[in-house]
Amino acid sequence: MLNQWFPQIDAWLFALVSIIALVITNLFSVSKYGEFEFWFAMAKVVAIIGFIGVGFAVLMGWVPEREVSGLSGLMAEHGGFAPNGLSAVVGAFITIMFSFIGTEAVTIAAAESDNPSQNIAKATRSVIWRIGVFYLLSIFVVISVVPWNDPLLAQVGSYQRALEIMNIPHAKFMVDVVVLIAVASCMNSSIYIASRMLYSLGRRGDAPKALKVTSSEGVPRAAVIASTVLGAAITVWSYFMPAGLFNFLLASSGAIALLVYLAIAVSQLRMRRMLRRQNIELTFRMWLFPWLTWLVIAFICAALAVMMITPEHRTEVSTTIGLALAISFIGLVTSRHPAQAARVTSVG
Repeated sequence: MLNQWFPQIDAWLFALVSIIALVITNLFSVSKYGEFEFWFAMAKVVAIIGFIGVGFAVLMGWVPEREVSGLSGLMAEHGGFAPNGLSAVVGAFITIMFSFIGTEAVTIAAAESDNPSQNIAKATRSVIWRIGVFYLLSIFVVISVVPWNDPLLAQVGSYQRALEIMNIPHAKFMVDVVVLIAVASCMNSSIYIASRMLYSLGRRGDAPKALKVTSSEGVPRAAVIASTVLGAAITVWSYFMPAGLFNFLLASSGAIALLVYLAIAVSQLRMRRMLRRQNIELTFRMWLFPWLTWLVIAFICAALAVMMITPEHRTEVSTTIGLALAISFIGLVTSRHPAQAARVTSVG
């Protein structure tokens, strides 16, 4: 996007400068990360509220010289609900599901706050209502304005096309700015989460011990720098194969988040059972446990099964399963060494 605005500057240079700028914010306390995310989120929320407001005003006929057919008109003129069958709905549902992966970042950040138990619960509830309000209302505006078979929909995207149909000037520029802010927010969160994962691995002995060292503010700066080095290496790689790198990352990490969520759900069932045996009282209980956890497990297994039998997602699932098996094998091998070392020490 920045390369389109400034074509004389290579795209990899923009990416490298962005990484350096955002990593500096992550080298300070979690409050600095939260402050940056606050302003990023503020810009995105203002944009989405503006989009919803303009969309409803146009749909209600309050804006002169801007007429749209509305949801009922689009359904009557373009085949009604699910014109291509339920299989297309399932395929779109899988794509939408991947769009929400990463929302658990709010709980990771809340865990470093002054009152983790209260803030984690508060952050979790906020994610639910924000998705319900911002995403569903904005998508309602989109499907009420843009026909599903619009020839330009796949080229420019749903939000830009909706603004164009509503005759909103500078639609592409506005969408590009919002996307740029969203990408910066995503990159900022990715550096934060990756560094905390490396820190956690270092504490468990699954990564170099230097990664578990923290600053006086409790920030794992070595882990932040290590995450940044990896990101910079990928940026250099993207210079030589920009399209191939994206396709590789997409295929290799496609369903891995579903496997991670599946492991989290199974771990919750097992750990809650262990805590109950030890008579440990939980300060934050998940509602509808264990039925909601079992429902999540069934849903994830069903999603993976549907992806496996869907031709366009089969490569993602097979590649992800191969990657997960390789990582699991490495984990089993590395976990044996500490156990063997402890056994040898005890014998000696």
